[in-house]
Amino acid sequence: MNRALQDHPARTQTPTGQAEATDWPVQIGQAAALSGVSSKMVRHYESLGLLAPVTRTESGYRLYSATDVHTLRFIKRARDLGFSMADIGELVGLWHDRQRSSAQVKRIAQGHLQALEQRIEQMQAMARSLQHLTHCCQGDHRPDCPILDDLAGVENHS
Repeated sequence: MNRALQDHPARTQTPTGQAEATDWPVQIGQAAALSGVSSKMVRHYESLGLLAPVTRTESGYRLYSATDVHTLRFIKRARDLGFSMADIGELVGLWHDRQRSSAQVKRIAQGHLQALEQRIEQMQAMARSLQHLTHCCQGDHRPDCPILDDLAGVENHS
């Protein structure tokens, strides 16, 4: 999209849903506030290529368009859903590619969902193990502790 088309005042929404008038382009602090990410993360996403190179003032200040802020919100939402940076890069590319098929996007989302489900199962197994160990531990003044024995790999025959 042509950045020159976005250098006019527009109403935008902050991450909290508040509408506000914005004169585009904006500097990094305002882009960060409008997108809900820190200035440090804005620079990080730019360095990873998730955000197109932005224009700069003569003194070197970055200037962000409404499209840049929208992309930052997209990235933030994808991070909130736990997508990896590699997946986010692919999703941003697909989002900007109007010729893409939704099957490509679905494949990425399904892969992430499967990984999340696997992690959930692993965490549930860890919780069950810890529940068992804390149940077996007397938690009194004695030094015997099945939790420490388990962590140390000591077999307990009780």
